Amino acid sequence: MHSYDPRLAELLFAYMRKRLTLDPVPLDQPVGEDALHGRLAGLIGAQGHDPAEVLRVYDEHLSRAVISCDSPRYLSLMPAAPTKAAVMFDMVVSSASVQGASWLEASGAVAAENQVLALLARLAGLPREAGGCFVSGGTAANLSALAVARETAREKRDRPTTGAPMRVAVGHQAHSSIMSALRLLDLDPLLVTEEDHRLTGPALRVALDAAERDTGTVIAVVASAGTTNAGIVDDLTGVGRIAQEHGMWFHVDGAYGAAALLAPSVRRRLAGIERADSLVVDPHKWLMAPYDCAALLYRSPELARAVHAQDAEYLDIFHAHDTVRWNPSDYAHHLSRRARGLPLWFSLAVHGTDAYARAVEAGIRLARHTADLIHQHPRLELLREPELSVVLFRRRGWSADDYRKWCADLLARQIAFVCPTRWEGQAAARLVFLHPDTTTGIVKEVLDTL
Repeated sequence: MHSYDPRLAELLFAYMRKRLTLDPVPLDQPVGEDALHGRLAGLIGAQGHDPAEVLRVYDEHLSRAVISCDSPRYLSLMPAAPTKAAVMFDMVVSSASVQGASWLEASGAVAAENQVLALLARLAGLPREAGGCFVSGGTAANLSALAVARETAREKRDRPTTGAPMRVAVGHQAHSSIMSALRLLDLDPLLVTEEDHRLTGPALRVALDAAERDTGTVIAVVASAGTTNAGIVDDLTGVGRIAQEHGMWFHVDGAYGAAALLAPSVRRRLAGIERADSLVVDPHKWLMAPYDCAALLYRSPELARAVHAQDAEYLDIFHAHDTVRWNPSDYAHHLSRRARGLPLWFSLAVHGTDAYARAVEAGIRLARHTADLIHQHPRLELLREPELSVVLFRRRGWSADDYRKWCADLLARQIAFVCPTRWEGQAAARLVFLHPDTTTGIVKEVLDTL
């Protein structure tokens, strides 16, 4: 099984070359469970099969039952638009099964990942000593960061360690993974009433004043640098200032929107992000990296290391080795990890940050142009002006079922992948522009169906 098979290699390389050259990338769509089970029947058993036949099943049936998030017509949830350089280098990393748990095992990979993390920290205005690691996604990053916030609060002498529950201030538009992390960490949310769906410093102050009359200690606050549903950037300066005044941990979830740090047209919206104690940005969203890749940064990495570093006899070598510089396993709730930051590192080195800035700006421009088209459309209502690259709108007179049918029809006709959402309790449509190859022609094609 471990011998190099040139026939197998050429078979797979030819398929990869074919997939990489698809232009445009087709959307494809889900297939019924029974049909897929039928295609898979008998493929795994005591004896193996001809690789060409197994690949044919994947190519003709399995791959086409996967909606391609790298298609310029993928306009829902959070698309991905990995550069070809990043995708191909992901193959390079996989070809050697490069892991990245420790400096001892993977110093070359870790050094390259840290170069990217340093770039992101510099863009955010974090101090030179800031650092962290790459994890699988925003959910893992938010959980890891809030674990550090909790344990850091426990270490403070002026905080109660027993009795009253610890609480984290959070807005209603925060990503669903934040509430999940709070449950897992046994932290209670302090829901802050937002101003026009935006978490602000004044609103946080009011909530904290009220919280002081209740039992429990507010140890942290989470702000969004681009909410998932609407692309709203919270008042990072105001929230960060109040967090500092109260000695609270300031976590910024920029999984989607922090990529806008590269965009001069909207960079000012992210003012205050430099106050963060921890920051998340997912390159597999708007920084053109393949799945799965999320950057987790800490202002003071030693606090994270004190929480996440694992202690075991067989791991002593990680921390005792004379050349130890940085162990990514020390900065999140993981030990084994793939070097998922390397494809982004390669693509950045090949293309340069100016190319990335242009790609991010393309999504912002298209969102604004789409908003103009919606304003001009007699049957559509723009729900709010886009701040980044998310556009929310309604078709007048439609029910939730109308939106579902419309989205299903778009996918069936391979016009676009669009999912309905809710805004202020009512059904709505949502478009997200991350792929620089998404054109105004595609947008008009979608809107013409309304």
